[in-house]
Amino acid sequence: MPRLLLFTAKLGYQTRSFDQAARNRGVDLLFVTDRCHQLDDPWGDRAISVHFESPDAAAHAVLEALRDQHQDIDGILALGDRPAVAAAYVARGLGVLYNHPAAVEACRSKLRMREVFREAGLRVPWFLSLSVNPAPEPSLLGVSYPCVLKPLSLSASQGVVRANSREEFISASTRIRRLLESPEIRATREPNLDQILVEGYIPGREVAVEGLLTDGKLRVLAIFDKPDPLEGPYFEETIYVTPSRLADSQQSQIERCAVEVVRALGLSQGPVHAEFRVNDEGVWPLEVAPRPIGGLCARALRFAPDAASQPIGLEELLLRHALGLSGSDWPREQAASGVMMIPVPKSGILEKIEGEDSARSVPGIAALEITARLHDYIVAWPEGSSYMGFLFATGNTAKEAEQAIRTAHAKLHFELTPRLPVEHPVTRRLPARGN
Repeated sequence: MPRLLLFTAKLGYQTRSFDQAARNRGVDLLFVTDRCHQLDDPWGDRAISVHFESPDAAAHAVLEALRDQHQDIDGILALGDRPAVAAAYVARGLGVLYNHPAAVEACRSKLRMREVFREAGLRVPWFLSLSVNPAPEPSLLGVSYPCVLKPLSLSASQGVVRANSREEFISASTRIRRLLESPEIRATREPNLDQILVEGYIPGREVAVEGLLTDGKLRVLAIFDKPDPLEGPYFEETIYVTPSRLADSQQSQIERCAVEVVRALGLSQGPVHAEFRVNDEGVWPLEVAPRPIGGLCARALRFAPDAASQPIGLEELLLRHALGLSGSDWPREQAASGVMMIPVPKSGILEKIEGEDSARSVPGIAALEITARLHDYIVAWPEGSSYMGFLFATGNTAKEAEQAIRTAHAKLHFELTPRLPVEHPVTRRLPARGN
C-alpha cells in the first residue's frame, strides 16, 4: 500500500476530503498536524504532532517519528500555507520529490514575493514595507492613492484594506495594527507581525489559477473567473467559476504569466494556487501558494479521461500525482462549475440560518455546506478569515453555474447579533474592531 505524508492543520476543511480520497484509492495516509502533542492521539488518526510556526523543528520531529516507526514514505502533500514550509524540509530530508524549502519560504511573505516578481521582470505595482509601530505617516513615505495595505503573511485576504486618501490610510494601518496585536493572531506566531506591505492598487478583473507542477513543468488545471468586483475597501472573496469567460488570448497570457511566476519563485513539484489581476496593461501576479485551492473549494473541480468515465475529485488527482500513480493527467470534466465562499454579512453571534432547503432546491446547485456553527461569534472582513459556508453549482456554461449560485445565495439568511466587548484577561485590551 503506498504511503502519503499529509501536512495539514488539525481543523482544516480539506483533511476529511483527502482522507476519503485515500481510502477510495487504497492509500495509507499519515497525517502531520498542529494538534496538541500532549494528547495521546485524540482522533485515532496516528497523526504526528508538530508546531508549523517552527518549520525546522517540525521537520526534525517528523523525521524522528518516521525513523522510530520505521515508516517509508512514497509522497508528500501539504494543505494550507503554514504546513507547506515544514513539508518542504521533510521532503528534502527524505529525498522525496517536492518544492525546495527556499521557494516555499518565499511564498510565505508577500513582500518577498513582490521582490521576486520585480527581479524577474514581471508586472508589479510600487510597494514598500512599513512598521506598524509607530503609526506610519504616508505623506512622508511618498505613498500615492489608491493603495492597498496588507499583513505580510496572513491568508484569505485577512487584514487587506484599500485606502483612497491619507485619512483612510491612517485608519487602515491602525485597524491592521490592532488585528496583528490581537491575542488570536499573536497565538499563531506568524513572522513579521509588526510589519505591513503597502502597494499600489491594481485595477482590473481578478482570476485564480489552479495548477500542478511536475519536475518544474506547470499544467494549468483550471482558470477561475471571480465575477464579483474585488475593489475594496476589503477583499473578501466570493464566487469562483470555471471555465473562464475571458478571451482565449487573455487566458493564454494568464497561463504564460503563471509559468513565469512559478519559475521565478523556484517552485517545481505539486499543486499551485495563484491569483492574478488582468487589465489593459496585461497580467499582474498577485500571490502564489504551493498548495491546492483552500477551504472546500476543491469540490468544484472534477477530472475524468472522457465523458463516459466516473470523475474523480481534485484530492484524488493530487494523491495520484504525489505517488506517481496513473490518472494524474486526467483533464477537468467538460461541465462548467462554480463555488461561492458564502460571505459574512457582518460580525456577530450566529443565532439562526434560514433558507437552506430553498437554496439546495435551486436548479444547478450541487451542494450547500454550512461550516459556521450556531452560537459562535463570526468575524467579518478585514479581521475575519472564515466563511459562512460553501455553495456549489454546475451548468452547461459558466454563466448558468454563476446564476444558480446567486439565486441560491439570495435565499439564505443569516441572523447575527452583536456581542458586548469583553476585556482580555491577560492583555487587558478590548477586542479589535470586528473581533
